[in-house]
Amino acid sequence: MNEEIARKLLDVGQAFHLPGSFFSFEEIMNGNVNRTYKVNYVSDDGTGMAATHSYLVQKINSYAFRNPEILMSNIERVTEHIRERCPDKICLQFYHTQQNGQTRAYLEDGENIWRVYTYIPAVTYNKCSDTHIIRSAGEAFGDFQMALSDFDASQLYETIPDFHDTRKRYEQLIRDAEADPCGRLSEVREELGYLLSVQEEACCLTDLYNAGELALRVTHNDTKINNVLFHPETGAPLVVIDLDTVMPGLIGNDFGDAVRFAANFTEEDAEDTSKAGIDLNIFWAFADGFLSRTAPTLTKNETDTLALSCFSITCELATRFLDDYLVGDRYFKVKSEKHNLIRARCQIALARDMHEKLRAMNAIVQSSAEQYGFRK
Repeated sequence: MNEEIARKLLDVGQAFHLPGSFFSFEEIMNGNVNRTYKVNYVSDDGTGMAATHSYLVQKINSYAFRNPEILMSNIERVTEHIRERCPDKICLQFYHTQQNGQTRAYLEDGENIWRVYTYIPAVTYNKCSDTHIIRSAGEAFGDFQMALSDFDASQLYETIPDFHDTRKRYEQLIRDAEADPCGRLSEVREELGYLLSVQEEACCLTDLYNAGELALRVTHNDTKINNVLFHPETGAPLVVIDLDTVMPGLIGNDFGDAVRFAANFTEEDAEDTSKAGIDLNIFWAFADGFLSRTAPTLTKNETDTLALSCFSITCELATRFLDDYLVGDRYFKVKSEKHNLIRARCQIALARDMHEKLRAMNAIVQSSAEQYGFRK
């Protein structure tokens, strides 16, 4: 299998005209959707010594992202805007190839879709209890939001239609539960019952947007802390990565998803759900960092719903995990037959704890927002 992957990565590198000789590769295991490989090339540095250059090669999940042209169009427009507005900051750099007489930032090989971008030496965190790092992640996502604050969201495609439309996520779950294509419904009645019991509260942000009471912005839509690269020595945030879901959205979804991932006491797929819950110290650190960058630009409705957005998006992701389990695990990568069900149960346990702590979470948001210049 490794030889087969190596041959494919070599072919992709040649298509993108990567300089030097293919030397080695390793799979980067972060991420639930795409497959990512760090690929190393060697070349003569001009002195007779071998120089190593590394690239990230990704196989894009074509079930999740069915139109690579609009996917890469969004990414290139956003990275170009950030590069022009923040020329002194590190920015993702994608490579191009010629295919069918066109210059593209992706390659279609008949079965898969590939892209290549420069590897940035850095460290990432799946879980971190260091509030300094968490606050820095909040600053990074806040800076990302501010770098795109003057970008017209209407210029971007919706790479995954209705990605954070919580109502439609619920509707899809209900349809698939009724169809029960894999005969798994009997296993998930308790989980389905809880999600349906909080449906109205979970759909609050979607309903407010549909009523014209929340602004549409350019958002990242996958703000897990492991999508921030940090300097390996200083710990300073370098760049926000994984831009596949950058598109028009609600700022609460970015805030809420980051909290959902970083502030859970346990991993998002922990089997022991008794350990799941929101760590308010981590929540405070992220909220303080994020609001230190964004507070003056937020509307009252946005600020008032930031805490609720954490509960909302946790329920939304639970519906997605549960739905994917019901239909046979077609979207998320799984490590076992019940992986998506385990994920759903963990998110439900986290949502329950968030619901109990919403008042405290909102007080933290309001305090930090006022500290950093929020105008009521």
